Amino acid sequence: MYEEITAQARQAVTELLEQAKLKEGQVLVVGCSSSEMVGQRIGKGSSMEAAQAAFAGIYPVLREKGIWLAVQCCEHLNRSLIVERELAERKDWEIVNVVPQPHAGGSFAVTAYANFKDPVAVERIVADAGLDIGGTLIGMHLRQVAVPVRLSLKQIGEANILCARTRPKYVGGSRAVYLEL
Repeated sequence: MYEEITAQARQAVTELLEQAKLKEGQVLVVGCSSSEMVGQRIGKGSSMEAAQAAFAGIYPVLREKGIWLAVQCCEHLNRSLIVERELAERKDWEIVNVVPQPHAGGSFAVTAYANFKDPVAVERIVADAGLDIGGTLIGMHLRQVAVPVRLSLKQIGEANILCARTRPKYVGGSRAVYLEL
């Protein structure tokens, strides 16, 4: 089961990166319910094994492409995010003091915190694309114009997935000319 979660997570993030056309240095936010991946209701069956399996599928792909990972915590930490300190400092994101736990932050956030070089928590970011595994509501962390991205996969484990990329706002009205993004 966990090998399948890893493979599905790898496939989902690879497809998302291709469609979103993310560039090195951009940020992908991931919200992940390990409970949903193992067939439980969100917040009711936290699984470190499922979280680690999904992380193992996602993180190496992002690192290889130079894309930053921001991991959203659950509502018990007000959907704060775990990021690398280097990213938080580059983006001037205010660092907050919390260490995620399986039932206060979530297993995926705990996994990110354990695997990042120098993890910190921040309250707000503006990400370039996102992957929501299990209905974690990542939209608040995306740039203002989010565009749904459909993947060939609909689930990772038992969890439904939704993806989005972002684009700049269109301004100028009917006389304007736009670049295809």
